[in-house]
Amino acid sequence: MAKTYHFKVGNGDMALVELENGRRILIDINIRSSADNAKDDTPDVATQLRGILDRDDDDRLFVDAFLLTHPDADHVRGLQNHFHLGPLSSHKAADDKIVIRTMWSSPLVFRRRRKDDLLSADAEAWKDEARRRVALFRKNKTLGDGDRILVLGEDVDAKTDDLEGILVRAGERFANVDGIEDELFDALLLAPRLAETEDEANILTKNNSSVIIQMRIGAAGKEDAAYLLFGGDAEVMIWEKLWDRWQDEPANLAYDLLVAPHHCSWHSLSCDSWSEKGEDAEVSSDARSALAQGRPGAMIIASSCPISDDDKDPPCIRAKREYEDMAGGFSGEFKCVGEVEGDDPVMFEIGRNGPKLKRVALAATTAAATGVGSEALAHG
Repeated sequence: MAKTYHFKVGNGDMALVELENGRRILIDINIRSSADNAKDDTPDVATQLRGILDRDDDDRLFVDAFLLTHPDADHVRGLQNHFHLGPLSSHKAADDKIVIRTMWSSPLVFRRRRKDDLLSADAEAWKDEARRRVALFRKNKTLGDGDRILVLGEDVDAKTDDLEGILVRAGERFANVDGIEDELFDALLLAPRLAETEDEANILTKNNSSVIIQMRIGAAGKEDAAYLLFGGDAEVMIWEKLWDRWQDEPANLAYDLLVAPHHCSWHSLSCDSWSEKGEDAEVSSDARSALAQGRPGAMIIASSCPISDDDKDPPCIRAKREYEDMAGGFSGEFKCVGEVEGDDPVMFEIGRNGPKLKRVALAATTAAATGVGSEALAHG
């Protein structure tokens, strides 16, 4: 059975998709050092992740693919401490860091970051590793485990034109997880897309340009058991553009599980400031339409702190109400990861009828003696 795990990382993102064949795709990380303090109540998501992953024949933990939606610190925090960077020949057993077999990275979202947003050391390390792998491809035209990369979206000035074989353009589908075509998976890259004008490029920069991707997951003999939609921190004008592009083919925005962009931020749904305008703030109908293409019973997940009825954003109480209203339209459900009891990640099992919320597998060892830990929770 396929699964998704959604780790409790506060206002940050960290999810793991596990296919039926055991391949795993990690989407963003926010591994906070405060979890190392036994007196701190920050969930130890690094230990949780390690408990899920497999080891290769050389006893190295690994993920088959790691997607970074964009380089903000709360999406890449902990990279250097917990993941091996560089050729596999330099991996040290004593460090026991996680191998990234294939990086999924977008040079365009790095380029479009706001000029006043300095890259964190982890984001710089990701960029350097991506450059190493691209340079190796340019040299050898083939890549092995620990060196592979998929470049998501074309870069400006034809910088990626010589990367056929590892380049995925916006609007294209791919089924390659770790160098092998996988019948249980394919993905449509929705963004980033090259801007047609300088004004458009400025708008995209100001709207937290991110990788936006729709994943098709096969399970229990059904090719399209679930569609998952991830959008990083993409804000309102990006979702408006997606609706303009795909409104005649809305299936390309459909989902059974949506991770609400930017930690349930109002700015993904509106150009107005929630703190300044409050209930007078207006929703963008186009952005809302792009985000409301849930299939019957679909789940909308907020990867955020608990949501309070105040003027904070993110997470934003008004955005939560909008997502709850969307979910009501397709008999679905909205759930905030930070409001689920306990420290373990929120986990969904994907069968023929789509994702079903389960008590997380990591609790099963502790719960085995009591018989608690395996029953399905309500969905839809």
